Amino acid sequence: MTDSLFARRSMRLLSALALSTAIVSPAMAGIIVGTVVDATDTRALQSAQVRIVELDRTATAGRDGRYRFADVPAGSYTLETRYVGAETVRTTVTVPETGTVTANIAIGMSDTEILVIGQRANQASALSRQREADGVSSVLTRDAIGQFPDQNVAESLRRLPGLNVLNDQGEGRFVSVRGLDPNLNSSSINGTRIPSPEADIRAVALDVISSDLIESIEVRKTLTPDMDADTIGASIDIQTVASFDSRSDFLSLRAEASWNELADTITPKASLDFSTAISDSFGISGGISYYLREFETDNVEADPWVTGDLGEDYSEEIQYRDYDVERERISASLSLDFRPSDSTTLFARGIFSQFDDQEFRRRLRLDFGDFDQVSGGAGDLVTFSDTDGELTVRRDIKDRFERQRIASISVGGETETGPWTFDYQGSWSRSSERENGSVDPADFRRDFEDDGLVLQIDNSNTFIPAYNVLGGSSLFFDPAEYELNDIEFTALSDSVDEEWMARFNAGYVIPTDNGEFTVQGGVQGRWREKTFNGTIEFYENDALTLDQFVGVPSLRLANIAPAAADRRISNFFFANRGDFELQEIDSQFDSNVEDYANQEDIYAGYLLGRWDSDTLRVIGGVRVEHTENQINANTTELIEEGATFNGMVLDDDIVVVTPNSFSRSYTDWLPSLNIRWEPIDNLVFRAAGYRSLVRPNLGDLAPIFAVEQNDDNEREGEFGNPDLLPYEAWNFDASVEYYFSSNGAISANIFYKDVENFIVDFFDSDGGTFNGIAFDEAVIPINGESAEIFGFEFSFAQAFTFLPAPFDGLLFNFNYTYTDAEGTVLDEDNNPRVIPLPAASENTFNAVLGYESGPFSIRLAGTYRDLYLDELGATADADRYVQDHFQLDASARFTATENLQFFWEWINITDEPYFAYQNFNGQRRLLQYEEYNWTMKFGARLRF
Repeated sequence: MTDSLFARRSMRLLSALALSTAIVSPAMAGIIVGTVVDATDTRALQSAQVRIVELDRTATAGRDGRYRFADVPAGSYTLETRYVGAETVRTTVTVPETGTVTANIAIGMSDTEILVIGQRANQASALSRQREADGVSSVLTRDAIGQFPDQNVAESLRRLPGLNVLNDQGEGRFVSVRGLDPNLNSSSINGTRIPSPEADIRAVALDVISSDLIESIEVRKTLTPDMDADTIGASIDIQTVASFDSRSDFLSLRAEASWNELADTITPKASLDFSTAISDSFGISGGISYYLREFETDNVEADPWVTGDLGEDYSEEIQYRDYDVERERISASLSLDFRPSDSTTLFARGIFSQFDDQEFRRRLRLDFGDFDQVSGGAGDLVTFSDTDGELTVRRDIKDRFERQRIASISVGGETETGPWTFDYQGSWSRSSERENGSVDPADFRRDFEDDGLVLQIDNSNTFIPAYNVLGGSSLFFDPAEYELNDIEFTALSDSVDEEWMARFNAGYVIPTDNGEFTVQGGVQGRWREKTFNGTIEFYENDALTLDQFVGVPSLRLANIAPAAADRRISNFFFANRGDFELQEIDSQFDSNVEDYANQEDIYAGYLLGRWDSDTLRVIGGVRVEHTENQINANTTELIEEGATFNGMVLDDDIVVVTPNSFSRSYTDWLPSLNIRWEPIDNLVFRAAGYRSLVRPNLGDLAPIFAVEQNDDNEREGEFGNPDLLPYEAWNFDASVEYYFSSNGAISANIFYKDVENFIVDFFDSDGGTFNGIAFDEAVIPINGESAEIFGFEFSFAQAFTFLPAPFDGLLFNFNYTYTDAEGTVLDEDNNPRVIPLPAASENTFNAVLGYESGPFSIRLAGTYRDLYLDELGATADADRYVQDHFQLDASARFTATENLQFFWEWINITDEPYFAYQNFNGQRRLLQYEEYNWTMKFGARLRF
């Protein structure tokens, strides 16, 4: 579609909005406004439902507890206010012919604290917001986040129905919704999209953000036209603390210590957050959080698996890895809230998070790739002798420091005047991932051939293959035998993702005899640029051997001694850079191959109609999004000595770098319909149908064409694909929810998604040409043919306050999600192959058993994720799967005084490992296995 046609259609949307509102003349009537709070006037009760009984009109309290009815005819009315876990409150109000009447409403029970603090209060708040939502959604509130033993936002989210996390080094990073790939989600902070710090994906690793600064997290699983349409999994909206969330000033201090069983060290965490009203119309809130975590990971990896001439399966390389990790998080937020008048609220909010990851990795690599057949063995025992082939043993160390940052500033507001509502927002956000000065790795190597080395590999343990030295042990364990092969030095690895956004929405309310109809429309622009710049240098120094840098490893899965000490080789390299020889060809190739810049501009507009009554809410409309990309990268070719290039046989290796540039644009029309029907109080039916999209990863789109040509003129390549189409999906949801008169709810939901153009990495071994570049083998991201996703969710939550003491303190939450997600791709022979979608887990569930009585609060939480396809191989037996994961956590709290609380947390009680494998020749064969053991925390929270 041309830009001029897009502009004309956008203007038609705005014209339709203007016409629909201009033909309506507001009647002379009054306005009802007010605030809903708990009976102690401590907290605003967001999502409390206020209903004018005589008119069947409803309003939902905002995050500051405020509600509003416009154009109410003069007369006397009854306001009925509902909130989960509390008795319905009825209030009489008299509306004048013109002007505004204020009706503030307090809700409470005999035990008024039920709405303010503790597990039951958190559950009531979350269920109230879920009940009043426009579509299918789940909510975590501020205090609920603090009740669980979670280390970051990602781990907090796994407690919600249909959500789980993908771990890195035993810590939750990426959020999976309904078992789907994290790239199919969108994430925002205070309504501003979060760009991804990482170079090649759109998914945001939410472990960067501290959970201490969060007011709430809402996961919206269905879309309305006023929402960004780029999600198939869910839209995850993180809200930081705002000044008017609380009815009174507060200052909260939290300090804790953390101890990991493997690392055997205590590390600190501390946070401060506050909210204060400078005046009735202006408030400031914010906070700061610091967390230092030290832990260890024991790891073993094997790949690729092959079958030798004797029929034994073995891995051509086994790696034993010993990790020491230090992660430091600093997060800060600040919010300014201003009410210049009763009709206008303005805000400015900012958040900054910094995540530093210092990783030392000692590694022993056993390379059997030179063997055509094993030297002997039977069953799971495989023997290799250096008389039958070259045995390469590497002992390397990585000293890598990486820093991720996320910053976001958002300003905006809302104005309500008569039947009109306007909201407006502008924002800037920036994410980055930077590495400069890392030794990654320093590689010491020894090639054994006719030296008497005999290694036996025992694969009887599926998770941890063992090695035994049957001959040549004196050479194998002598650090002086291992010469420095090279140092890979990351001079710079700089990924930056920056986005500007502006939007404006306008709505007009038309009251009727039994409800109200709203016409709403808006426009939005997003201007994004993602870049990656790398400088990788390779150095050699033949005079160095491992015995000059030896240290003591801590791996428990195998003996990897001798190994280098953490910083010894790095310090020597920095102090003696002149003694090392730069390998120019390898450095030039790696420094150019991944660089790219992708500018993505998105222009959107929408128009919707909304009907609200006591029992029925219908939201329908259409959204249009126009996308433009300008992408720059390089074709980088490494051509070895002896290869033919431009008709000539080369005498030396060369690197040829050719800049690429691609432009593209497309437009999507995205209709949606959401229905919420409540035929009787607390029984809610929902149905939704909508079209959405997910744009390809910016790194996959970049025209990064990397080719290596050997002296036999065989060309292997890894290509980006600037012609990738976005995922496009029709989505359908239907649910039923019942909210108990006590504090609880039960719900069931079915969902179906028909996805076109899903994206996978395809290994092409047949050879061909891609974008004019010839290859013999290549990995290329491609669009699959189609995919269907079907599933259902079930959720149950109950506070058993109706039971006799002491059982009235029990709480139970359980949710389960089933997802059937399959797609079709072409295999290396161009035959269709049905696969589960990457990162799609078939079964997930969460269960929480809680108890609170008086000053004591206890929780035991279990979370389960089924196995999933992690990476697609050339054939089914080369696909990489990650084993199912069940984790058990516990927490306990004791409230010593009104202001002081002590807490204890135990994470990964069952010492759940990570296991990735492939189904090779009908057996599970190890690709990666990791152990982390458990972490325990203890601390105190002081609140004024």
